[in-house]
Amino acid sequence: MLQNIRIVLVNTTHPGNIGAVARAMKNMGLGELCLVEPKIFPDEDAFARASGATDLLDKAQVVSSLDEALADCHLVVGTSARSRNIPWPLLNPRELAGVATGLGENQKMAIVFGREDRGLTNEELQRCHYHVHIPTDESFSSLNIGAAVQVICYELRMAVLQQDVADDKPQWGTEWDVDQADMQELERMFEHLEQTMIDIEFLDPENPRQLMPRLRRLFLRALPDKIEVNVLRGILTATQKRLKKSDTDV
Repeated sequence: MLQNIRIVLVNTTHPGNIGAVARAMKNMGLGELCLVEPKIFPDEDAFARASGATDLLDKAQVVSSLDEALADCHLVVGTSARSRNIPWPLLNPRELAGVATGLGENQKMAIVFGREDRGLTNEELQRCHYHVHIPTDESFSSLNIGAAVQVICYELRMAVLQQDVADDKPQWGTEWDVDQADMQELERMFEHLEQTMIDIEFLDPENPRQLMPRLRRLFLRALPDKIEVNVLRGILTATQKRLKKSDTDV
């Protein structure tokens, strides 16, 4: 399970923090690090702080967008230190580890960490199925990103060590017939849904309110499989075709 988990860092400012994260990951048996537009990388400070985990830095993937980092992932968790205007499914690190143990053999999970000074944006968090919050003391809640990664990776490792393979159950209690949709497929569906709602004048792009974030939350919470996404997109395509036909008939 640990090899199916990708740690994603977004716009990391201090290269030393990237090294600290690599060390925390290797301590707990995780090996896949992805960096979204780091401010400085590669850098000597990163390799110095990695202290024996420089192999993770050598093979770290550097990408230009969060969408690129998440494209092939089936489950995405964003770290969040504050409450949001729209409530989102929220886990603590131990609960997150329990969710992770339900991953299928070919399913990939991403855990996304934001900028040192302000974390992840609302838009970035809306690309996640779940949010995870580390319940620190309220009087001093700020965590270094390396420490935050260490806490979560520790819980993931403990879940693996405690998992009884004989009692392991599939995600839905039975073997599923179709693979779960990945984030690239879901993003295409969300784009299709938004455009269709604009076409039928259900969504006003000048006053979108919170419609798309709430629909994102709905579909991400459902964890749709590939066929379900294709069916939904088929309905959207049929709606657009009927709308064009109606316009022609007028």
